[in-house]
Amino acid sequence: MKSSIEHDLDVLIIGSGAAGLSMALKVADKFKVTVLSKGPLKEGSTLYAQGGIAAVFDEKDSIESHIEDTLTAGGGLCEESAVRYTAQSAKTCMKWLINQGVPFDQYQDEQGLTKYHLTREGGHSHRRILHAADATGRAVQTTLINQVLNHPNITLLEKYNAIDLITAKKLGMDENQCIGAYVWNRETEKVEVMRAKFVTLATGGASKVYLYTSNPDVASGDGIAMAWRAGCPVTNMEFNQFPPTSLYHPDAPNFLITEAMRGEGAYLKRADGSRFMPDFDERAELAPRDIVARAIDFEMKRTGSSCVYLDISHKPATFIIDHFPTIHAKCLSVGIDITKEAIPVVPAAHYTCGGIATNFNGQTAIDNLFAIGEVAYTGLHGANRMASNSLLECIVYAHAAGDKILSENERQATTVAIPPWDESRVTDSDEEIVITHNWHELRLFMWDYVGIVRTTKRLERALHRVEMLNREIIDYYQNFKVSNNLLELRNLVTVAELIIRSALSRKESRGLHYTLDYPELDPEAKPTVLKP
Repeated sequence: MKSSIEHDLDVLIIGSGAAGLSMALKVADKFKVTVLSKGPLKEGSTLYAQGGIAAVFDEKDSIESHIEDTLTAGGGLCEESAVRYTAQSAKTCMKWLINQGVPFDQYQDEQGLTKYHLTREGGHSHRRILHAADATGRAVQTTLINQVLNHPNITLLEKYNAIDLITAKKLGMDENQCIGAYVWNRETEKVEVMRAKFVTLATGGASKVYLYTSNPDVASGDGIAMAWRAGCPVTNMEFNQFPPTSLYHPDAPNFLITEAMRGEGAYLKRADGSRFMPDFDERAELAPRDIVARAIDFEMKRTGSSCVYLDISHKPATFIIDHFPTIHAKCLSVGIDITKEAIPVVPAAHYTCGGIATNFNGQTAIDNLFAIGEVAYTGLHGANRMASNSLLECIVYAHAAGDKILSENERQATTVAIPPWDESRVTDSDEEIVITHNWHELRLFMWDYVGIVRTTKRLERALHRVEMLNREIIDYYQNFKVSNNLLELRNLVTVAELIIRSALSRKESRGLHYTLDYPELDPEAKPTVLKP
């Protein structure tokens, strides 16, 4: 059976987080825009962002200071021009969010003037973090959703999976351009063709490739994998951020335990109740997050434990509840009273610092194809992301890409015929257990071999396994009808291989990439670039 549903669009945006929705609003006054959301519209990494957005609003702060702080955090791999562009654009973009209605926290100063409350986070030398209590991502996402739903030129399609990009080259033409995408309607279980003048990937990161992650289920590296298959280079895929303490409990996935708890006196302990951080660093629990994460990883591997424990129960109950009401309530909901007992924790994959190589306009190596947000590599983060620069990057580059598209508003869509999706030779799978097994196997060996602490031997083992897994999935994909789990697994295996190959090529320890075989810095810092 061949699909006959084809849509002709101006702008197709794949992904409905802060980056995708911001870009939709940016271009919708001149273009008809369609935004695809793989799951429910409110699901995605933006919603779970607890921190804030960095921008210079304080007269005591400066753009140069923001640039310097970001370069320092990036471990020598940031592209200074990208950092400068982002920092210089930050205030204007935050004012745009404010005009959209994002309720950033405010206060009145001594003169009675209303100002935005700025907080300070790790790596920042000044207070420059705009926030909405401790749920900034939720405030940004819900505000943008409300604006988008009320715009007559924007169509939102929920429960649509993008399968692959359609390029002119793959259709036998000489032009290196993207002309649309094949997408799977999860409600009808049919594949549709979406032809577009411009296509933007705003699909977020790939942390679901790991066994433990703070990311929602939709973070399966779809955009990176699709762009790679279409011919786009990727950069710095070996740099994955692992916050050290995430709640380890089968009934409470995706819940970070704030590092502020260690700052207020919580201890990290083994199962027998003994502390271990003093064995690794003189600052003990107050050591930087990468040192703490590596120490936890070491203890878990050494003892074969599934987790370690974060204990603040030695503090007064009123103190704990006053300082950490959300964590207290969340843990109580799964039967853990943090005023009386320790919290089981593990490090968790959180943020993908590498991605599809783009320029300052969000343009990729393929004409008409843009990538913005966590899916993209802009040069901003380098080897480690500084707190509250991630949502900033989403907004800044959404605007930049939008401006580029608006400057080319006379472009016409190609009229080349796009072959309909052909599933005449595939069948319904009666072996869903194969997908489930492969999904678990992938995430387990990525956690064990390509996680916080790496070795060449572990990476080579992981590469061997991912190559075998990839062959199995290609065969499976070619013979059975698509499903959400199959599409995500296909993309995760692609991204896993990119992470492994990038990690193997870096013969040093830098930023978020730490290997026991090369513990020192290479004197010459270079990005890792992989080309299809």
